[in-house]
Parts: sequence; C-alpha cells; structure tokens
Amino acid sequence: MPRDQPSAEALAPNLLAFLRLLRRVGLQVGPGDALAAAEALTLVGVETRATVRAALAATLLRRHEQAGLFDAAFALFWRDPEKGATEAAFAMLEEQKAPQKPKAGDRRLAEAMAADRPRPPPPPQEQPPQLDAAMTVSERERLQQMDFEAMGATEIALARQEIRRLVLPLDARPTRRFRTDPLGPRVDLKATIRAGSRSGGELVRILRRRRVVRPPPLVAICDISGSMARYAQVLLHFLHAVTNDRERVHSFLFGTRLSNITRQLKHRDPEIAFEMVAHMVPDWSGGTRIGEALERFNQDWGRRVLGQGAVVLLITDGLDREGGRGLAEATDRLKRSCRRLIWLNPLLRYAGFQPKSQGIRAMLPHVHEFRPVHNLASLRQLIEALKRDDRRRAGAGGLNRATG
Repeated sequence: MPRDQPSAEALAPNLLAFLRLLRRVGLQVGPGDALAAAEALTLVGVETRATVRAALAATLLRRHEQAGLFDAAFALFWRDPEKGATEAAFAMLEEQKAPQKPKAGDRRLAEAMAADRPRPPPPPQEQPPQLDAAMTVSERERLQQMDFEAMGATEIALARQEIRRLVLPLDARPTRRFRTDPLGPRVDLKATIRAGSRSGGELVRILRRRRVVRPPPLVAICDISGSMARYAQVLLHFLHAVTNDRERVHSFLFGTRLSNITRQLKHRDPEIAFEMVAHMVPDWSGGTRIGEALERFNQDWGRRVLGQGAVVLLITDGLDREGGRGLAEATDRLKRSCRRLIWLNPLLRYAGFQPKSQGIRAMLPHVHEFRPVHNLASLRQLIEALKRDDRRRAGAGGLNRATG
C-alpha cells in the first residue's frame, strides 16, 4: 500500500480491476458488490492494508470456503496492481510444476492473473496470419469429456458457451383444455349451439375444437452443499438457459434449507440472475439435508409445480449429513407425484461406483432413472434421454441406470 495514503476515490479503478479478477476466478461479485465495497472503503478509510482487506472481505465474501482464494487474490493483486498481473501468475505457475496436483482455486487464480499480462507485439510478417477462432475437433471433444471439477477458468467459460447452445425439448403432452380449431377432430357442441342462437336457432356451420398440447413442467432440485458446489455453479448456467428457452420451468436449490430461485433465473442477463441467486441463498457450500429439503418441497411446492406430467431433475450426490433419515419416504412421495424422476449424480463418473452411503441406498429404489452429470457429454446424453417416448420406458419398467 503506498505511503501517501490515497483516498478511496483514487482506488476506484484498481478496485474495479480487483473485482474483475475475483469474477474470473469464480467468485460471484457484481455491480452491487462494487458499490458496497467502495462505500465500505470510504467509511473505514484506507490507512492500513489490514483495514482494506477486512472491508473488502466483509462486502465481497459470502462463504467461508472462498476466504483462501480471496486472500491469495488480494495478496497478489494489491502487491502492485500493474506489476502483480505480470509476475504473480508466473510465481503460481511455478508452484504448479510440483508433483502434487494444484488446487482448482489456485489454477483459476493463476489463469485470471495471466489474463492481465501485457502481451508482446507479434513479429512483423509480410502477410498477417489468418486465425481460426473456432475450436478444433479434438479441443471440442476434450471439452465435452472434461469433468466440471477439473476445469480451469478458460474451460469453464467455454463450457458455459456450449451450455447456452443446448436445447432441451420435452415431448408435448395433451392437457384437459381445448381450443377452437376449424380442422379439429372433435365437434364443439356448445360453441355450435351458441353460434346458432345468434342466427335464430339455425345451425349455419359446425364448429370444431382440438385438445391443447404443451410440454410438461420441468422441475430442477439442485444440491449446493460443499461436495456439490463446483458442479452446481456450472449447472446453474444450464438451468438459466433452460428457464429462458421454455415455459413452466421451476428451479430449487438446497443445502440445509430449500430455496426457490425460479423468479431469479428468469432474468435474461445471467450475471444479474446469478447475483440475485447468491444474495437470497444463504447455505451455499454448507451441509446437506436431502431428506428435509425433499420433504419441504413435497409439502410446500409439490401440488403447485408437479401437475400435468411434470419431469423432475434431482441433482445431488446423495451424501446426506442426516444419514438418510426420512429420505426414502420423501423420495418415494416425489416419485409418485411426477411422471419422471431423474436423479443426476456426479459420482457416477467413476466406473467402479457403488451405492455405499446410506443416503444413496435410501434414494436409489425410488427414482425412475439414475444418470451422471459431470461434464458436457453427460448433459447431452440427458437431453437425448428426454427426447425418448415415455411409453417405451413404461413398458420396460424398473430403474434405468445410464452411465457415461
């Protein structure tokens, strides 16, 4: 920190650059956080480095697990905002050459700091090189198979772009409603009689109707506990894209409590939507109470959102801190309330997966399908599965476990 004690206003450009760095490494900070951080620095002052760190941490941190990554980013950036962007990344990349596997947060921080590094001008050439911005086939295939948890900041950004292109069609199903259709298969007797009464009781023409057909509701219940936080961050982009692409999509998050984020995800701008979600969900990266969350969903939301053949995506690893207490009953009630209950579990990425935990054993008999959700390829397999005719599945019966 300079010795001439600059004011909070003078630090505003560097503060915005620091917030951009935090966004690149995965912390959910937005314009509201920038205003709160600037106001905090104005109130407490910038006399000491510890005061600045405490003010920024109080306004920008929402989860205890982010403290280590925040401290590393703060130490590297505020050492020298211009020099740190070029040197800090090299120091961290040197540490990554050690035999042990680097942490995902350290990798994202190194990549984010390296992004600010000034690049040397290209050597003069007679003809400018032609750059192909599209990914090659091998790069795209590698991205499809890469685990979300192993992705760095660059891979996550590419994965989010791929997720936005995914289309989730669900087979349209007949409802109880009818609409007027001149070529409809049914005669609308009431409408025909009403039209005849207006012409003196003479039936001039026969009116017809057709049953309304629309896709069923889609309900997503996603686990955001500590073991699922990394996957949930990526899958939120999938839920946001689906919510803005089709009607009747309901999204819920749970850790130790259940939160309905349907209204927040309807915002077209994903960054604003995720900022709204972060402010209303207090239990991100905490413990897991799957049974209690499903029981609360069944009591408060089941009758509201599970009508007309709803499809439910239950996204969790099944690791319950309560040891599976009440989980079988809650899952069974959820299954009987919807048309399809699909359990998406990232632990299925392991070829030798065995349902050993009490929570998984309690839930497994009460779902229609059991599928992995750990990379882009598994999401595409889910979309293909949702396209299939449900009548073929009903004829097969039993649990359909799909590994990928």
